[in-house]
Amino acid sequence: MEISHRNLTQQLTHELGEAILQGKYNEFKKLPSEADISIEYDVSRTATREAIKMLTAKGLISSRPRQGIKLKDIKSWNLFDTDVLRWILLGKPDLYMLRHFLQLRLAIEPEAASLAARFATTDELAQIERSLASMKFNQAGYEDSHQGDIDFHKSILFASNNPFFVQLTTFIETALKVNLLFTNRAEAVSEAEYQAHVEIFNLIKAGNAQGAFDAAMKTQRETLRLVDEKIAEFKSKNL
Repeated sequence: MEISHRNLTQQLTHELGEAILQGKYNEFKKLPSEADISIEYDVSRTATREAIKMLTAKGLISSRPRQGIKLKDIKSWNLFDTDVLRWILLGKPDLYMLRHFLQLRLAIEPEAASLAARFATTDELAQIERSLASMKFNQAGYEDSHQGDIDFHKSILFASNNPFFVQLTTFIETALKVNLLFTNRAEAVSEAEYQAHVEIFNLIKAGNAQGAFDAAMKTQRETLRLVDEKIAEFKSKNL
């Protein structure tokens, strides 16, 4: 029974989290009461209460007596929580969310590349190279090619040997997947993109910390520039 209860709580937490990120609820519309959620999802009040507590801990909602359950502003969300990141990907991320992702990547990945150039072990360099080889080998195939791209960036975070950066791998993976959603990438990684990754790896392998930082910064700034252009275009069309 205890295991079943935990599973029900987790399932309800995920269903409500996905519903929030998919826009079913917003700051202008309160979530149903615990009693109504319990009825709607056919779960016990105990499981419902625990799910509400979990979503509150993740910063998505607030629940207070006589005030009901309210969705909190995104600035309060725990955006590094793996569940929240997964719900963002399953929900309806917009160009502004993508820009937020890219702005943080800009602050993280160049420094991670610089640290990798200084501290990467032989095994960690080999892992970066394997992901790079996967990008090249699978250029004819969309999914494998982009998974190689994701693995490349995650491998650099690991190779930085900074435990805080290492724990950002899920964030980086989600950011890359959101980027793919918006660019509607039906084709594999291009040769130009692949060569940009090769340059970053070669600089890391050579121990050139500043060069690796600059190369990674260049690729991140270019991606951010493209998103800024899309946002400007969107604004001009909706004036």
